[in-house]
Amino acid sequence: MSDTLDLGALQSLLERVRGLKIACVGDLMLDRYVYGEVSRISPEAPIPVLRAARTVAMPGGVGNVARNIAALGGTARLGAVVGDDAAGA
Repeated sequence: MSDTLDLGALQSLLERVRGLKIACVGDLMLDRYVYGEVSRISPEAPIPVLRAARTVAMPGGVGNVARNIAALGGTARLGAVVGDDAAGA
């Protein structure tokens, strides 16, 4: 038996998610992505200095799994612990 999955088999598996209700349990976090331009390297350390242009926030951890299930046409039932911080509020 092969350990690889061809594209057709993968597509068939992903299509099976449509219409399913799937329980997702785990850590719910907030992922933040910062986009911008690097114009120089910091003189204090070899670190790029970023001039932030925009920030995008989206669910991470089990929240990302739930988003992917929904994108495939399934319904995610989410059970998670949320932190007692600004992002959790």
